[in-house]
Amino acid sequence: MSSAVEDTNHKSKSPAPAPVASDNTSEQNPLQAKADELGARGNEYFKEQNYEQAIALYTEAIETCPNERFYANRSFAHFRKESYGYALTDADMAISMKNSYTKAYYRRAAALMALGRFKKALADLELVAKRCPSAKDAQDKYTECKKMVNKIAFEKAISVQHLEKSVEKMCCDLEFSTIEDDYSGPKLENSKVTLEFMENLLEWYKKQNKLHKNFAYRILCDMEILLKAQPSLVEITVPDEQKFTVCGDIHGQFYDLLHIFEINGLPSPTNPYLFNGDFVDRGSFSVECIFTLFGFKLLYPNHFFLARGNHESFNMNQLYGFTGEVVSKYSQNMADMFTLVYNWLPLCHLINNKVLVMHGGLFSNDNVSLDDLRSIDRNCQPPEEGLMCELLWSDPHPQPGRVPSKRGVGIEFGPDVTEAFLKYNNLDYIIRSHEVKAEGYEVDHNGKCITVFSAPNYCDQMKNLGAFITLKGNDLTPKFTTYSESPHPSIRPMAYAYSLMS
Repeated sequence: MSSAVEDTNHKSKSPAPAPVASDNTSEQNPLQAKADELGARGNEYFKEQNYEQAIALYTEAIETCPNERFYANRSFAHFRKESYGYALTDADMAISMKNSYTKAYYRRAAALMALGRFKKALADLELVAKRCPSAKDAQDKYTECKKMVNKIAFEKAISVQHLEKSVEKMCCDLEFSTIEDDYSGPKLENSKVTLEFMENLLEWYKKQNKLHKNFAYRILCDMEILLKAQPSLVEITVPDEQKFTVCGDIHGQFYDLLHIFEINGLPSPTNPYLFNGDFVDRGSFSVECIFTLFGFKLLYPNHFFLARGNHESFNMNQLYGFTGEVVSKYSQNMADMFTLVYNWLPLCHLINNKVLVMHGGLFSNDNVSLDDLRSIDRNCQPPEEGLMCELLWSDPHPQPGRVPSKRGVGIEFGPDVTEAFLKYNNLDYIIRSHEVKAEGYEVDHNGKCITVFSAPNYCDQMKNLGAFITLKGNDLTPKFTTYSESPHPSIRPMAYAYSLMS
């Protein structure tokens, strides 16, 4: 979407934020003048990518003298913070204040697309395109969204056939090409992952080379078989003196993943890891990340653990780059295979019966038990409500109780909700990921809810540190290690993303 907000002292004839002549309302109304000044300051913070401060100033402007422009600008700031639920609410409010305000429909379309609600987004973009027939940006985005709606409808029809197959059966249907004589990359030994293969793979990927498709397909086939045998809640036993590492979102930042291994050591039976979802999307080395993680899972199935995140899903992968990257580096057929494999990823992990780890967070209902989580049928795309949805999407907030999520999916839960859940299930604390944190981690809810995020300088713009957690079996006290971003080849984040989101 457009990268600028509308000047609060001007009106615009199109969704593009080009100012036109000022009206005289602010000269006649001191409250309007004050609100316009607050809005203008918010715009400056927005341009500096300080979205929190921009939102605060837009909010103050709204409280001073409500105006559809402030709601539309705050919607865009929420969008940039990935608070798509809030962005949608603000766009709706702007439309309710002024039904003819075209930019508000434009903002609402952006939020709807981010939530995967493409048909509703298309209706808004169609309206914008009709109102602004000479605005190339509006016409292009309408055309692109229409293509996306048609593409998803077609792919869902095709996927019905694929869902009737396993990844292994799909692999059998492929005509595997011979491995070219000049291929000098890593090779599976008797179709199996070895430590030598993994070490070679990391070096191969560092040089921006591609794993041969035959080995990539084999890894996917073996991963499906392995994951199918796992429960939705995986129980992990960490011996008394053994270190155990929990990592958060990686989001396709392969060179930062390598840095974790450099700091903390390669995975092994004596150096086990749990990666807590969102391995892919946004970062443009997602293929390298996922085959690295899948390879270590096959090598050390009882000492290397992977949880599903909200980005291990069809809609997210279509929007935020993973599908485009897989198609670019391999094929659409392989992208379809990933969709099937992701359906079998476990949803949460229980460490020594005391620490529960999930990607998102807790639940809209009280008295959810560990047995309830064990019984989730996870072989599907994430639903928009229920336990699976909330495990993948929910976030903590500081106030007691529950409120609708800023994301538009899942909930936000307070410290009382966390305390009650832990007490009901006899747990010490929860670890979750899902949110960028300035220090790479954050401890909330009186130490009972810990967030860990492992992608430093997220999308090359957030300037956050990355972090991982280590603990020992006889001392489950979390210890935090933080680190800065690593240099990477000059391929921008979102390079493979759907054009309306990049």
